[in-house]
Amino acid sequence: MENQPKLNNSKEVIAFLAERFPQCFSAVGEARPLKIGIFQDLVARVEGEMQLSKTQLRSALRLYTSSWRYLYGIKSGAIRVDLDGNPCGELEEQHVEHARKQLEEAKARVQAQRASQQAKKREAAAVASQEDAPRRERKPRPAPRRKENAEQRKPRAEKQTRENAATRHTPVTDISALKPGQVVKVKAGNNAMDATVGEITKDGVRVQLASGMSLIVRAEHLLF
Repeated sequence: MENQPKLNNSKEVIAFLAERFPQCFSAVGEARPLKIGIFQDLVARVEGEMQLSKTQLRSALRLYTSSWRYLYGIKSGAIRVDLDGNPCGELEEQHVEHARKQLEEAKARVQAQRASQQAKKREAAAVASQEDAPRRERKPRPAPRRKENAEQRKPRAEKQTRENAATRHTPVTDISALKPGQVVKVKAGNNAMDATVGEITKDGVRVQLASGMSLIVRAEHLLF
């Protein structure tokens, strides 16, 4: 026994069992349901052979009974067998149902794993495609408008104020409508100055400005 080679993994143990007990174990194809308690029979028959331990036998048996081909063999009407292939009773329905659920779960895990791998491949392909695609040229941004400072805005604001002031009053079209002491506006360029009507003459209207200056202006320079 000391010269016997050592089996290194569960697959090698299963191959050994299929050769040692061909009426019970199989290395390929659909597997036959095993007798309940067959682990103890294995220990009694082969422990020590090929330097096999109980741990190795238990691991190999667990791998064998969880394989898809073994689960496919657990179906209604199937007969369990012992190490020599002798029948050991028909499968119970609860065992058949348990094997069916195990098979469904195993298939679901494989499908989920495949879907995950395919998703990773698609992501990698998308990233590679983006990296290979020519980069779009950026359009130059329009130059920012130069902001006016307070000194530049001030004359514009004063001009607007004067224009607004001039447009808020009504031009005088008939000087006969004016009366002495009446307050009017006198246009001077874009400005409109307060004035008081003094007298109406043939040359125009004599008005007195707020500064005290007196002058004669024509009707088109007066505003109500």
